[in-house]
Amino acid sequence: MSSTTTTSPASGVSGEAPPPRIVEDCLGLVQLMSDGTVKRAPACLASADDAASVRCKDVVYDEARNLSLRMYVPSSSRAGNGGAEKLPVLVYFHGGGFIVGSFASPEFHAACARLAAALPAVVLSADYRLAPEHRLPAALQDADAIFSWLGAQEQQAAAGGGADPWLADAADLGRVFVSGDSAGANIAHHAAAAPGRRLAGCVLLWPFFGGERRTRSEAACLGDAFLTLPLYDQMWRLALPAGATRDHPAANPEVGELPPLLVAAGDRDMLIDRIREYVARARARAAAAGNRRVDLVEFPGAGHGFAILEPDGEAAGELVRVVRRFVHGG
Repeated sequence: MSSTTTTSPASGVSGEAPPPRIVEDCLGLVQLMSDGTVKRAPACLASADDAASVRCKDVVYDEARNLSLRMYVPSSSRAGNGGAEKLPVLVYFHGGGFIVGSFASPEFHAACARLAAALPAVVLSADYRLAPEHRLPAALQDADAIFSWLGAQEQQAAAGGGADPWLADAADLGRVFVSGDSAGANIAHHAAAAPGRRLAGCVLLWPFFGGERRTRSEAACLGDAFLTLPLYDQMWRLALPAGATRDHPAANPEVGELPPLLVAAGDRDMLIDRIREYVARARARAAAAGNRRVDLVEFPGAGHGFAILEPDGEAAGELVRVVRRFVHGG
């Protein structure tokens, strides 16, 4: 397997330390070695030019960490089109168990282009640092950096100059939603729960939460062809701080104060019972805070990541309609 790291071959000199061995192999994509190095298989990435019905480009949001986001704007929303109504902003975090994935992975690129065109909305699909090179809470810190960048964009737009021209032209920066799928939904939850952050809503797609106590659906490990209990445990081992358990707050968070919330998941997702428990806690918290909206939409027969794995399926199409109603009302 080719990789992004290299190791020196053993010289055969007597007494030399043996070559590092593989400690963890995640999906054949990421290998953690006994000397702490990480090997990654080369990634297949989609270009920003590879999109229909939307314009998209890559923008650096954190120069110090060299982190970027991919911005999607519906093609019909262009400068000089007679003052068309500006669109809501959807900040999106991709899935991958905090271990793999990128905004440029073809499946996430296609999903965000579809959301931008179908909602419609300005979608900001963000990359973040991956584990095990950068264990949690690194990804959560990167989410905070994105919202700091977006806040600066809003201030510059209000001042009449300096904001990204696509945002200044098309985006309603006073109507920002946060979303993500799987591990990205976990990040979106933490971003939405940050004290003092004002958001129009939060959309969590099959969120990847954890806990030491097994739920019934986890123990049964329902027939989900993608997410299995061994993979779930492995991803948390690689993502959490060394020595932390799945009850770490990055994995098993308090609900906190959230904006209006939409959660979507398949009822054959191994995590469905954990997701239902999360929604129940969110509803109790929302009722205490004034009955804010908390919706759970379950898709019969669907497993973890269904809309990413089967983007042309009926459930994926219905999910887009569900998100559109939440973002635009109705």
